[in-house]
Amino acid sequence: MAKHQVMDKLSLGKQTQYPTEYDASQLHPVPRSINRQSIGIDNDNALPFSGGDLWNGYELSWLNTKGLPQVAVGRFWVPADSPNLIESKSFKLYLNSFNESRFDDWQTVTELMVSDLSACAGATVNVQLFSLNQLEGSQLSALPGHCIDQQDITIDQYDYDQTLLTLQPDAQPVSETLHSHLLKSNCLITHQPDWGSVVIRYQGPALDQQALLKYLVSFRRHDEFHEQCVERIFQDILALGMDKLTVYANYTRRGGLDINPFRSNFEQPQPWLRLPRQ
Repeated sequence: MAKHQVMDKLSLGKQTQYPTEYDASQLHPVPRSINRQSIGIDNDNALPFSGGDLWNGYELSWLNTKGLPQVAVGRFWVPADSPNLIESKSFKLYLNSFNESRFDDWQTVTELMVSDLSACAGATVNVQLFSLNQLEGSQLSALPGHCIDQQDITIDQYDYDQTLLTLQPDAQPVSETLHSHLLKSNCLITHQPDWGSVVIRYQGPALDQQALLKYLVSFRRHDEFHEQCVERIFQDILALGMDKLTVYANYTRRGGLDINPFRSNFEQPQPWLRLPRQ
């Protein structure tokens, strides 16, 4: 199916009504292959990374059999090797369709979400529902590694530019973790801003940190989904000769959902860190 045909079917950017009853048809898949082709990833071969997309849902409620509202925080893990990503507005509408529907217990809701989200993604999606009591007292976290944001440099490029990314002049092998809170891109359809923090952990020739910051800032006008931006960053940095590489981003929430894509060619996903903007 052509890219424009997929996008035309999405509820994103269109006027919609919130469903009043549970409705799995609200979920819309987007083939990951659409944007992977443009960054040199062939879905027919092994992916250059593993990982997935961790979604946190903060506006989640349904009714028990007596009509008493239940509230929860949901965590949803969509594997990076799933054929589809889940379009965010459709995910929001789907979760809100539970609001006035009755279910026997929390396990029933969990199993239903696993079934629906897995069908949409084309692979098994892990679902965890937490009561507010379970999460009370949770602490905000700091990202690991060195923050590259406080550099005295001039930046005037806000359109994505891969060529801004360079190595240090001597490019000695290093193993380091860097992060930035200045990642900002835009929704592919609505062009609404997507704000995020990004971690880059690598082993290989040393990145020029000024160039890296300029490169990340160049996403400021770029239109692409969260997951696709992280994969693009991964591919661009990997192309500089990295032996090991992890890129993951923590995006701020919209409509009660935040998205945290994780991609790595050498390590498993880290425990999720909730940042001040989340």
